[in-house]
Amino acid sequence: MRRVLRGLGRLGAALATLAILFLLGAWVGSSIPRNGEWEEPAEGVEILIETNGIHTGIVMPLVTPIKDWRADFPASDLGDPARPYTHVSVSWGERQVFLDTPTWWDLRPATALNAATGGDGLLHAAHYVRPAPGETVRVLRVTPEQYALLVARIERQVRPPEARKRYPGYGSYDVFYDAPGTYHLGNSCNQWTSDTLAAAGIRTGWWTPLPGGVMKWVPPPASE
Repeated sequence: MRRVLRGLGRLGAALATLAILFLLGAWVGSSIPRNGEWEEPAEGVEILIETNGIHTGIVMPLVTPIKDWRADFPASDLGDPARPYTHVSVSWGERQVFLDTPTWWDLRPATALNAATGGDGLLHAAHYVRPAPGETVRVLRVTPEQYALLVARIERQVRPPEARKRYPGYGSYDVFYDAPGTYHLGNSCNQWTSDTLAAAGIRTGWWTPLPGGVMKWVPPPASE
């Protein structure tokens, strides 16, 4: 019994050490800037970066002269297609985590382990009506050229409607789609957000497995 207890103690200590190293690495990696010289322009296209405390997404105007997302993410795919949607939030994550965990209380250890070691990718598209900026939904202004690069990066992971499978979302306003890519600890949903921003020349962190590593580069709205 003592050997078992000692073994469990060593295992617990090893897991705790790994967790500490992961958190330290996430803090350091997310603090190293990509596109460090980038400055937010005075005018341009306003996007938003959102977080639910675990996951981040990029919220964009549904229609601009640069891109009309309605062909890629049609409202007809939604449970409530008739609302006057103005924005679409796009994010990427692991298939089973997305589909099997409508709330984080539903996350099972086996699902989390599978995601951490390698799972299939899935796109999440949530449609909003005039989303209000706040602490968890922060405005980021980019130039038209940067927005065009952002759009091009996201388009690379949007399969044509006839070549993808659709999955019901969590509500009447969102939906999931098949998407390329393999999810793992080094390529998480939050890393997808920062990689997408970085590809457009926008300042963000190098390694951002946690949402705070993304949000730290987007200033919260000024308090009135």
